[in-house]
Amino acid sequence: MSRVLTLTLNPALDLSIRLTRLSPGSVNRSQESSLTVAGKGNNVACVLARHEHQVDVSGFLGRDNQAPFERTFQQWGVEDRFIRVAGETRVNAKISEADGRVTDINGPGALVDEAAMAQLLGDIDARCDELEAVVISGSLPPGITPEWLSALIARLGARGLPVWLDSSGEALVQGARAYPSLIKPNEHELAECVGRALADEAALLTAARELQQGGIDNVLLSMGAEGVVWLFEGGALRARPPRVEIVSTVCAGDTLLAGALHGVLKGWSREQTLRFATALSADAVRRIGVGRSDIEDFAVLCDAVHVEALTT
Repeated sequence: MSRVLTLTLNPALDLSIRLTRLSPGSVNRSQESSLTVAGKGNNVACVLARHEHQVDVSGFLGRDNQAPFERTFQQWGVEDRFIRVAGETRVNAKISEADGRVTDINGPGALVDEAAMAQLLGDIDARCDELEAVVISGSLPPGITPEWLSALIARLGARGLPVWLDSSGEALVQGARAYPSLIKPNEHELAECVGRALADEAALLTAARELQQGGIDNVLLSMGAEGVVWLFEGGALRARPPRVEIVSTVCAGDTLLAGALHGVLKGWSREQTLRFATALSADAVRRIGVGRSDIEDFAVLCDAVHVEALTT
């Protein structure tokens, strides 16, 4: 059983609302709503814990509304290593419409001071030898700079730990410069990372390969309904997901990342890993929340994923 640390530096409580169509400026009635513990790294932790990995969850939590997180972490069976800071953890609203469109309204997060940063680094340093991988996912809260994130990734890399990074904007740009083991950009984030527009698929694949050959061992490029491309030294694989009814795309990327890490930690082949991760992500869009592999038709989903080798 592998031990993984997931870092969610800017966690959230997600208010997920499902409705037929959002009509701005008027009264809308939801079909379904829920308030759940979230943050991209926490979503990854949930999936990994369900697949019997030992998971430490960490980052920064506001003291004023920590109780839902504590209950949820206990339910998941993960170890809570979050550093508490003053104030409230943010609440994000995610509005899912019947056609698959998702509107996000995200808060900034609680302010993190230097004492909390130092406490987090000390806790990670003390536990590094127990870990097999670190996942850093999501945005940065007030007080945390992209440069601090880059230094953290370099610090972990110097300890020989594989770091998987899923972020965006300047956090991804700076984080990538510390050469994590894997990054998981979408098309827009990849363009941000290389600093230029990427007009078509050929340009996307060229940019992803540049990053991979520049020192990032793996680039997992998420292309929505067009599938996933995994670029690694000496090759590339593409997976196309099966067609499913879309309920919410909110946790699909986090589920994809967790599924890929699960396969890597299990020692599976890249093809088996990518097939599993893509099927798990396809299940995620059929529900509000992360994907599950313990459902009756999961084997059917896996069989419906088309995986092919690419020349880039």
